[in-house]
Amino acid sequence: MSIRTTTRAVLGGRLRSATGLLTGFAATSAAHLGAILTDSPVLRHATKPALMPLLAAHSVTAAATAARETPKLLAPALLLSAGGDVLLQLGNDPAFLAGMGSFAAAHVCYVTMFVQRGALTDRRRAAVVAVAYATAWAAMVGRLWPDLGDLQVPVAGYSLLLTSTAVTSAGLGWRTGLGGALFLLSDTLIATKLAKWRELPGHQFWIMATYILAQYLLSTGLLTALREEESATGAAARPAAPDHGPGRGSNAGPGAGRSPRPATA
Repeated sequence: MSIRTTTRAVLGGRLRSATGLLTGFAATSAAHLGAILTDSPVLRHATKPALMPLLAAHSVTAAATAARETPKLLAPALLLSAGGDVLLQLGNDPAFLAGMGSFAAAHVCYVTMFVQRGALTDRRRAAVVAVAYATAWAAMVGRLWPDLGDLQVPVAGYSLLLTSTAVTSAGLGWRTGLGGALFLLSDTLIATKLAKWRELPGHQFWIMATYILAQYLLSTGLLTALREEESATGAAARPAAPDHGPGRGSNAGPGAGRSPRPATA
């Protein structure tokens, strides 16, 4: 078997694996959301821990298929989120705080990756986005503060990290920016539940729907930004075609560029 044939076989296998993992993630997400709507706690608890590991496996495999390196902190961010998902299911205060800590570590990973990829390069744009999100953060924490009880400080600190993810994600394009905004929305819905505010119809469904979509957009957006970065770097490094002047292209024959002989009578 030739090297070319072997390479094609390997890449084809990876592509099928990446597609299968994405399909598994989509199916598990649908099953989890369906379990919320049908009030099936067994299925809900069984599917939730599998969501982020499937997305992490897909991200790593998709990057390998395209022969590019996965951002080193992407899989840890998703797996830390999975840890937070499991801990939040336990339903007691120590587990809730531990889950919040796990998600906080995931946000540190996200912010680090976004900054490393140049999310703050456009300082004016970053400042405008930061002011907008900071205003929203201050308003929401101010409203929630009286109703959070012992969770006031943990929620305020965690939400500041979450807002940092939203701010920096906006610097890498619409996909990651939307992902960061949806993550903020999802956890804001959790905070209103902690504060015992009136819940929306299907409150838990919207928490998980926005969370799942947010994580998908953040992970795929990072890979898209990496691909665009590599393409731009490759284009800049590619030498320009030499300029041979008029009539001296690479396909010019021996008589190219010469004036034709005058016609003879």
